[in-house]
Amino acid sequence: MDNLFERKAGICLIIFAVLLLITAMHHPGGGGGGIPYLIHVSGLIVVVHAIAIFSLPFGWVGFWGLTKKIGTDRFWSILAFSMMSVGLMAVLFAATINGLVLPIFLQHYKEASPETLTTIDPILRYGLAINHAFDYIYTGAFCVAVLCWSIAIVTTGALARWIGWFGIGLALITAAIFLSGMPVNTVYGMRVFASGMILWIGATGILLLRGLPKSRG
Repeated sequence: MDNLFERKAGICLIIFAVLLLITAMHHPGGGGGGIPYLIHVSGLIVVVHAIAIFSLPFGWVGFWGLTKKIGTDRFWSILAFSMMSVGLMAVLFAATINGLVLPIFLQHYKEASPETLTTIDPILRYGLAINHAFDYIYTGAFCVAVLCWSIAIVTTGALARWIGWFGIGLALITAAIFLSGMPVNTVYGMRVFASGMILWIGATGILLLRGLPKSRG
């Protein structure tokens, strides 16, 4: 039964990775057009962020399956799942604020004059600051979670150890980029961060789906 659950969890991780890829590929940029541009692409903003929100339950179940595969009695595995849960909640809040609240708010200003749009700019900047805070939270939480799971995989052999070493390298490189001051809360920064995470999540899902035997160590 556990093996069947883990395989289904692998499918969930693959679905999660695919939906994240779609989100990253179609996430609208700033466009340099300010508020008028955001109003123009509000439909795309809603759809893209709705996909991101829809992906989260698949990710949560998939990561729980990974945790069970490694062992729910192992410290690194449980710490990783706890960190990822925080990260997924941060993604939910960020996607809701940036992808649902913002477009709904801007719909009231479709016909507004440039002078009126200028008056709401501080409100949008405040909302953007809140959204960026959640961006930093999920970036850090994802990195720590992947690092912890990867350490557990390398030490237990619950999955192929190469995915563990890949995760350790990915987490360390992402942390280095983060600490270097590169803006991870831009569309470009998000795509750089997402590309590595999507590869790791998708590969991990495939390994779970294959149902490799759990290590006895």
